[in-house]
Amino acid sequence: MTTTTHRSPRRRTVVALAIVLTILLAFVVRLVDIQVVNAKEHVDDSLAMGLQSSRVEYASRGSIVDENGVILASSVNRYDVQVDPMLAAKGVTTRDDDDNETTTPWPEIAAQIAAITGQDAAEVQASVTDAVAENPDSRYAMIAKNVSTEQYRALVALGLPFLSFPPQAGRVYPDGAVGGNLIGFVGSDGQPLAGLEAADNDCLASTNGKVVFQQSRDGVVLPGTETVAEPAVDGGTLKLTIDRDLQWYLAQLIAEQVQNTGSLRGTITVVEAKTGKIRALAEYPAVDPNDPTATAPVDRGSRAFTSPFEPGSTFKALTTAIGLDSGSYTPQSTVTASGSETLGDARVRDAFSHGPNVYTPTGVLIDSSNVGISKFAEMIPKETRFDYLQKFGMGSISAIDFPGESAGILHPVSDWDTQTFYNTAFGQGLSVTVPQLVGAYQTIANGGVKMPLSLVEGCTAADGTVTDVPSTQGTQVISSDTAHEVSLMLENVATQGELASKIAIPGYRIAIKTGTGEKVDENTGAYKPDAYFTTMIGFAPADDPQYVVAVNLDEPRTVKSSAATAPAFQKALTQVLKTYRVIPSGTTTPELPKFG
Repeated sequence: MTTTTHRSPRRRTVVALAIVLTILLAFVVRLVDIQVVNAKEHVDDSLAMGLQSSRVEYASRGSIVDENGVILASSVNRYDVQVDPMLAAKGVTTRDDDDNETTTPWPEIAAQIAAITGQDAAEVQASVTDAVAENPDSRYAMIAKNVSTEQYRALVALGLPFLSFPPQAGRVYPDGAVGGNLIGFVGSDGQPLAGLEAADNDCLASTNGKVVFQQSRDGVVLPGTETVAEPAVDGGTLKLTIDRDLQWYLAQLIAEQVQNTGSLRGTITVVEAKTGKIRALAEYPAVDPNDPTATAPVDRGSRAFTSPFEPGSTFKALTTAIGLDSGSYTPQSTVTASGSETLGDARVRDAFSHGPNVYTPTGVLIDSSNVGISKFAEMIPKETRFDYLQKFGMGSISAIDFPGESAGILHPVSDWDTQTFYNTAFGQGLSVTVPQLVGAYQTIANGGVKMPLSLVEGCTAADGTVTDVPSTQGTQVISSDTAHEVSLMLENVATQGELASKIAIPGYRIAIKTGTGEKVDENTGAYKPDAYFTTMIGFAPADDPQYVVAVNLDEPRTVKSSAATAPAFQKALTQVLKTYRVIPSGTTTPELPKFG
């Protein structure tokens, strides 16, 4: 007897479903194994098979702008367009959704490229056909050089695996030599070489990114596989304290003054008295960062920071301030000084002959008497004078720390002989940089508070973070009373001195001091005959000082005294007061006595 067992349809359905679920579970397990557990191994396998590739996503170097946001330096990304002739000659084969193959021949592709680069299609086509004709295995040919970022992006969008786009660094300085000695420049490879480009490279430098994608064995990028593995990060924006328009005007002015006086070079510097911010620092000769090789190597940096000089009689204001602040003498104290005297074993002479004059400190500054200031210096312990000079910033670099900046020369007191003791009172036997000197006068103009000089307002990173903001913490070097007394004396130099009519600005009280320093021959180390640095430095309005201005000339020839700087100083200070709309003084300068 035969027994037949009949399975119900429901049971068969359950079994079939179980089998399907088992198969799905196996696929899931395998998928997890491939994409999670052994993902790195499979990525490495795909890379080895050439199925995954990447390209660089280029970032831009940051811009440099002036205090008002006007661009002084910016990057323009340019790219070369290179081709692999062996691959390009085969054209590009693609598959549609129905797995039908379509091959686009090289001539058609060349026309697409030419439409973007602006070239003739036949020219682009020949770059490949000529290379293949010469060598069937050729892997390199140039299609175009220095295409724009827009053209580069359009070419990338074509998805052609045989094109490559090595970047070419492009740095543009729209105003040429305006501020060029400060801004600096970059090399042909985009690396910073000088100035703030180098000093603030941490702010300006960019970081290239990386885009990863999959491609077929013949190099075609698979649609939808591109992902940003590492995002490109543009450099930050470096904002300077410089005013571009004022910088431009002063650059023209110092160039004119250097040429008119037959000088080797010159500078005009403007500092905001209450903040220490440098609003302009114009130099001649100037360097154009767009073409730095057109300028002699020695003039490609900022000699204002790197080339110290003897400040001459501009230092007498510092000696006066030190004596008053230390209580060594008062504004009413007097000394008797002739045109030439022997002090100990040192010989000190004035620039003009005269008999014994009973000078006040004001009179010494007005007549710029070397003998007079030397006798006032005798009342100050030399250690005290040295300590004050250090507080004024002599012998050390400024807070700016400009590339190659010099600390000048301030010999220790132990090295001072008798002649050095007197010489340092009137600006010889030591050397300073322009920033050191303007920093000292900024201290006097700012009620005795020395502010750290600054050239940079801050760095704004790509994410908006602001860093490198200058310090606003000042240092009290001399009392406000001393600063006021010295300021009044310097006003009297402007009103009673021999250059009064040449530097006057109607409506404004001005404080000034001139200086003529001997120049050292770099080859011999001795003073160079008949060669001088001439300087005029001052501030206005003297009753409420806002800006310090300094003009310095190296070896003027047509006029060798400080009078060589007067025309440029008067024009520069006038322009500064106009630029910043400084309110005129409401009073006149009180006259102080020259003699006791």
